Amino acid sequence: MEKTTTSPRDVFRFCPRCGGNFNLQDTHSFLCAGCGLHYFINANAAVCALIIDSRDRLLLTVRAHDPAQGMLDLPGGFVDPLETAEEALARELREELDLEIDSLTYFGSYPNRYVFSGLTYFTLDLAFVCRAGDLSGLKPGDDVAGALFVPLPEVDLEKIAFDSIRTVIDAYRRSR
Repeated sequence: MEKTTTSPRDVFRFCPRCGGNFNLQDTHSFLCAGCGLHYFINANAAVCALIIDSRDRLLLTVRAHDPAQGMLDLPGGFVDPLETAEEALARELREELDLEIDSLTYFGSYPNRYVFSGLTYFTLDLAFVCRAGDLSGLKPGDDVAGALFVPLPEVDLEKIAFDSIRTVIDAYRRSR
Protein backbone atom coordinates (compact mmCIF):
# COMPACT_ATOMS: atom_id res chain seq x y z
CA MET A 1 0.00 0.00 0.00
CA GLU A 2 1.33 3.43 -0.97
CA LYS A 3 2.09 5.73 1.94
CA THR A 4 0.29 9.06 1.78
CA THR A 5 1.16 12.17 3.72
CA THR A 6 -0.62 15.45 4.33
CA SER A 7 2.29 17.60 3.16
CA PRO A 8 1.39 20.00 0.32
CA ARG A 9 4.40 18.53 -1.54
CA ASP A 10 2.56 15.18 -1.63
CA VAL A 11 -1.02 16.44 -1.99
CA PHE A 12 -0.80 19.16 -4.66
CA ARG A 13 -0.48 17.64 -8.11
CA PHE A 14 -2.26 20.02 -10.49
CA CYS A 15 -2.23 23.76 -11.03
CA PRO A 16 -5.29 25.52 -9.54
CA ARG A 17 -5.32 27.97 -12.49
CA CYS A 18 -5.10 25.71 -15.56
CA GLY A 19 -5.01 22.12 -14.29
CA GLY A 20 -1.51 21.56 -15.68
CA ASN A 21 1.19 19.58 -13.92
CA PHE A 22 2.42 21.22 -10.74
CA ASN A 23 6.16 20.65 -10.41
CA LEU A 24 7.87 21.02 -7.06
CA GLN A 25 10.51 23.74 -7.41
CA ASP A 26 11.96 23.51 -3.92
CA THR A 27 10.64 22.64 -0.49
CA HIS A 28 8.28 25.64 -0.47
CA SER A 29 7.04 26.26 -4.01
CA PHE A 30 5.51 24.76 -7.14
CA LEU A 31 5.75 25.84 -10.77
CA CYS A 32 3.05 24.96 -13.30
CA ALA A 33 4.36 23.40 -16.51
CA GLY A 34 1.31 24.71 -18.38
CA CYS A 35 0.71 28.36 -17.45
CA GLY A 36 3.82 29.20 -15.42
CA LEU A 37 2.00 29.90 -12.13
CA HIS A 38 4.59 29.96 -9.36
CA TYR A 39 2.80 29.00 -6.11
CA PHE A 40 4.47 29.35 -2.72
CA ILE A 41 3.64 27.36 0.41
CA ASN A 42 3.43 30.09 3.05
CA ALA A 43 2.45 30.07 6.70
CA ASN A 44 -1.12 30.99 7.62
CA ALA A 45 -1.47 33.51 10.44
CA ALA A 46 -3.32 32.40 13.57
CA VAL A 47 -3.83 34.07 16.95
CA CYS A 48 -4.25 32.85 20.52
CA ALA A 49 -5.03 34.53 23.83
CA LEU A 50 -3.34 34.07 27.18
CA ILE A 51 -5.95 35.23 29.69
CA ILE A 52 -5.35 34.97 33.44
CA ASP A 53 -8.21 35.48 35.89
CA SER A 54 -8.04 37.17 39.31
CA ARG A 55 -7.09 33.83 40.91
CA ASP A 56 -4.05 33.44 38.62
CA ARG A 57 -5.68 30.72 36.49
CA LEU A 58 -5.28 30.35 32.72
CA LEU A 59 -8.37 30.33 30.51
CA LEU A 60 -8.46 27.21 28.32
CA THR A 61 -11.06 26.05 25.83
CA VAL A 62 -12.23 22.56 24.92
CA ARG A 63 -12.17 21.89 21.18
CA ALA A 64 -15.60 21.00 19.78
CA HIS A 65 -14.36 19.60 16.45
CA ASP A 66 -11.39 17.91 14.86
CA PRO A 67 -8.56 18.33 14.63
CA ALA A 68 -8.03 17.34 18.27
CA GLN A 69 -11.69 17.32 19.30
CA GLY A 70 -12.06 17.24 23.08
CA MET A 71 -8.54 18.42 23.78
CA LEU A 72 -7.63 21.71 25.42
CA ASP A 73 -6.57 24.83 23.57
CA LEU A 74 -6.12 28.54 24.02
CA PRO A 75 -8.93 30.69 22.64
CA GLY A 76 -8.15 32.00 19.17
CA GLY A 77 -8.10 30.99 15.53
CA PHE A 78 -7.10 31.93 12.01
CA VAL A 79 -6.64 35.50 10.81
CA ASP A 80 -9.03 36.29 7.96
CA PRO A 81 -7.69 37.93 4.76
CA LEU A 82 -7.14 41.69 5.20
CA GLU A 83 -7.71 41.45 8.97
CA THR A 84 -5.10 42.48 11.55
CA ALA A 85 -3.98 39.99 14.18
CA GLU A 86 -5.56 42.20 16.84
CA GLU A 87 -8.89 42.33 14.99
CA ALA A 88 -8.80 38.56 14.50
CA LEU A 89 -8.18 37.90 18.18
CA ALA A 90 -11.03 40.19 19.26
CA ARG A 91 -13.35 38.51 16.72
CA GLU A 92 -12.34 34.99 17.75
CA LEU A 93 -12.89 35.75 21.45
CA ARG A 94 -16.37 37.10 20.67
CA GLU A 95 -17.22 34.09 18.48
CA GLU A 96 -15.79 31.43 20.79
CA LEU A 97 -16.61 32.81 24.24
CA ASP A 98 -18.77 35.94 23.85
CA LEU A 99 -15.86 37.75 25.47
CA GLU A 100 -14.67 41.33 24.96
CA ILE A 101 -11.08 42.15 25.84
CA ASP A 102 -9.88 45.40 27.40
CA SER A 103 -6.27 45.19 26.23
CA LEU A 104 -3.79 42.90 24.58
CA THR A 105 -0.01 42.74 24.46
CA TYR A 106 2.00 40.76 21.94
CA PHE A 107 3.79 37.82 23.60
CA GLY A 108 5.48 35.94 20.73
CA SER A 109 5.14 33.85 17.58
CA TYR A 110 5.21 30.08 17.31
CA PRO A 111 5.25 27.93 14.14
CA ASN A 112 2.92 24.97 13.88
CA ARG A 113 1.58 22.26 11.56
CA TYR A 114 -2.22 22.15 11.44
CA VAL A 115 -3.60 19.08 9.66
CA PHE A 116 -7.14 19.57 8.39
CA SER A 117 -9.07 17.70 5.70
CA GLY A 118 -6.03 15.66 4.69
CA LEU A 119 -3.71 18.64 4.18
CA THR A 120 -1.04 20.18 6.39
CA TYR A 121 -1.40 23.91 6.80
CA PHE A 122 1.69 25.58 8.15
CA THR A 123 0.72 28.27 10.64
CA LEU A 124 2.44 31.01 12.54
CA ASP A 125 0.58 31.34 15.82
CA LEU A 126 0.75 34.85 17.28
CA ALA A 127 0.23 34.81 21.04
CA PHE A 128 -1.13 37.77 22.99
CA VAL A 129 -1.54 38.36 26.73
CA CYS A 130 -5.06 39.73 27.11
CA ARG A 131 -6.95 41.50 29.85
CA ALA A 132 -10.71 41.22 30.12
CA GLY A 133 -12.99 42.76 32.71
CA ASP A 134 -15.72 40.23 33.45
CA LEU A 135 -14.85 36.58 32.90
CA SER A 136 -17.90 35.19 34.70
CA GLY A 137 -20.29 35.07 31.74
CA LEU A 138 -18.31 33.06 29.20
CA LYS A 139 -20.59 31.39 26.63
CA PRO A 140 -18.82 28.74 24.56
CA GLY A 141 -19.80 28.90 20.91
CA ASP A 142 -18.44 28.49 17.39
CA ASP A 143 -15.87 25.66 17.59
CA VAL A 144 -15.55 25.64 21.40
CA ALA A 145 -17.33 22.98 23.48
CA GLY A 146 -16.39 24.44 26.85
CA ALA A 147 -14.14 26.76 28.81
CA LEU A 148 -12.28 26.29 32.07
CA PHE A 149 -9.73 28.03 34.25
CA VAL A 150 -6.68 26.05 35.37
CA PRO A 151 -3.93 27.26 37.70
CA LEU A 152 -1.01 27.98 35.38
CA PRO A 153 1.43 25.58 37.09
CA GLU A 154 -1.17 22.79 36.88
CA VAL A 155 -1.84 22.96 33.14
CA ASP A 156 -1.11 19.47 31.79
CA LEU A 157 0.67 20.13 28.48
CA GLU A 158 -0.15 16.57 27.32
CA LYS A 159 -3.84 17.58 27.20
CA ILE A 160 -3.14 20.61 24.98
CA ALA A 161 -4.13 20.07 21.35
CA PHE A 162 -1.19 21.50 19.39
CA ASP A 163 2.59 21.64 19.72
CA SER A 164 2.67 25.39 19.22
CA ILE A 165 0.09 26.01 21.95
CA ARG A 166 2.01 23.76 24.37
CA THR A 167 5.09 25.84 23.59
CA VAL A 168 3.18 29.12 24.11
CA ILE A 169 1.90 28.00 27.51
CA ASP A 170 5.31 26.68 28.57
CA ALA A 171 7.03 29.93 27.51
CA TYR A 172 4.41 31.99 29.33
CA ARG A 173 4.85 29.96 32.53
CA ARG A 174 8.62 30.44 32.37
CA SER A 175 8.23 34.19 31.76
CA ARG A 176 6.31 34.79 34.98
